[in-house]
Formats: sequence, structure tokens, C-alpha cells
Amino acid sequence: MGEREADLILVERAQAGDQVAFGLLVTKYQRKLLRLVMRLVRDPSEAEDVTQEAFIKAYRALPNFRGESAFYTWLYRIGVNTAKNWLMAQGRRMPTVSEVIDDEDDDSAGSNLLRDDETPERVIMSRQIGATVNAAMDALPEDLRTAIALREIEGLSYEEISKVMDCPIGTVRSRIFRAREAIAERLRPLLDTAPDQRW
Repeated sequence: MGEREADLILVERAQAGDQVAFGLLVTKYQRKLLRLVMRLVRDPSEAEDVTQEAFIKAYRALPNFRGESAFYTWLYRIGVNTAKNWLMAQGRRMPTVSEVIDDEDDDSAGSNLLRDDETPERVIMSRQIGATVNAAMDALPEDLRTAIALREIEGLSYEEISKVMDCPIGTVRSRIFRAREAIAERLRPLLDTAPDQRW
């Protein structure tokens, strides 16, 4: 039995009134959903509240879940919408993803090796690239920023993103392409790449 099928069994039990089954779904996905919400909200205590609100909304909407998508895709969509609503209520915009660059550096395959090549110039260049990516992400429209974050940070497939964002896969591909192009355009001067060159 696959993960999707196991989730569907828990969902059916929860729809029949089994609160323990829903509790198992919460336990399974709370860290993943919190991580997603944290990238959007950025304040740890607020992110926990938004995540809890998303689970409450999911519980209330559970009778309408028909299994047309994976449970976690449906839940991510609720989480993204709840975070967006919270941000709008706070008068804030979707955040940038500077912490992601730092996380990726920590997780790289060579992070265990001594870094003799980490000269002050390289550190400064790395920070400039991070700041440029942040500025480019911050300048993106919300739909492009959400699509690229779900793809590059959360690792969702195009199909999953289309369900989370409630739009066709072609639109998802277009948004991610446009987001990547906008970020690449901002990075070109730092990396000395030609306009027609991709890295």
C-alpha cells in the first residue's frame, strides 16, 4: 500500500468521525506544513498559529475531500491559502527565501570538507548573490513567488503545484519559467553571463 492509499484510509476514517485518524494525519504532516508556512510567514510563533489554523480548516473541510488529489497536496493548498490570508490581514507581502540559500549551502555534499577556497571575496560574492536572489524573489508577483517556492524549496511536482495553486499545469510551468528568468536576469551582472546563456 502506497502513502496516498494509506492517507485515503485515514481520511475516510476521519470523515466517519474517527478523530484519532485525523490526529495521525496531523502528526504525519505537521512538520512539513509548518516548514512551508514558516517560509511564507517567517515568524515562528505566528507560523505555528497559521499552521494550526490550516489544520482546523482542513478538519472542517474534510467532508468535502474526495480524494481527487493526494491528501498532502490538498493540505498544502489550504496551508498556502491560510498563510496568504494571514499575510494580507497583517498588510504584509510574501517573503523572500534567503534562508533557503543558507540551508542549501549547509546540505551540500562538500559541506564536510575543509573549505580552503572560502576566501573573503567568495564569502562576499556569496552574500551578494543571496541578496540579489532575495531582491529578485521579493520583486516577483505573489503567484510567481509561490510557484517557484513550492517547486524549488518544497520539491513539489508540477502536477502537485497545479493542485495547490488551483491552476493548469501549463500555467505552473509558465510561472516557474518566468520566475527563474527574472531571477536569472538579476544575477547575470554578478555572474558575468551573456543574456542568452543559462547556467
